[in-house]
Amino acid sequence: MAKGISSSASRRADIVSAAIEVFAEIGYFRATTAQVAERASISQPYVYRFFTKESLLVAALDVSHQRILEAFQRVVESAAPEQLETGFIRAYEEIMGSHRNEILLQMQAQTIQDASIRNAMQQGMSQIKQFVQQAFERAGIADADARTSDFLARGMLCNVAMAMDMPDLLLKR
Repeated sequence: MAKGISSSASRRADIVSAAIEVFAEIGYFRATTAQVAERASISQPYVYRFFTKESLLVAALDVSHQRILEAFQRVVESAAPEQLETGFIRAYEEIMGSHRNEILLQMQAQTIQDASIRNAMQQGMSQIKQFVQQAFERAGIADADARTSDFLARGMLCNVAMAMDMPDLLLKR
């Protein structure tokens, strides 16, 4: 039985990965679960065994938010307090490079008004904000709340610069 559970978990992860690619490439509203199924090399009914289209986007957003939190956690575990913000920036830049579609998906989801998707975005952003702010506070960074807001705002600008292929929007460090 354990093998069946891990197999199901693996298939769910494959479906979510395929959805991230499809949704990021052609947009959530234009994408179909049939396209996700094709990308995952499974049947559309198998996708529906696990997800609706909406719950699939929510799962994909959770994956992307968790990736950011895990990367930031690794920074907290290894960086000196004075290197915390720089470490977060580098970790986020790595995610933007290696998981670009997840960031593009988050950007799309910011405009979707469906309650469950909006809730997933609000929860994910709140968790990231809270994590960063608490890390800044523990590191003794003055005005941690404002620094957190500035950090998140710079992250949003990085997203726009990446999506539009306009690196000149970013400040040079």
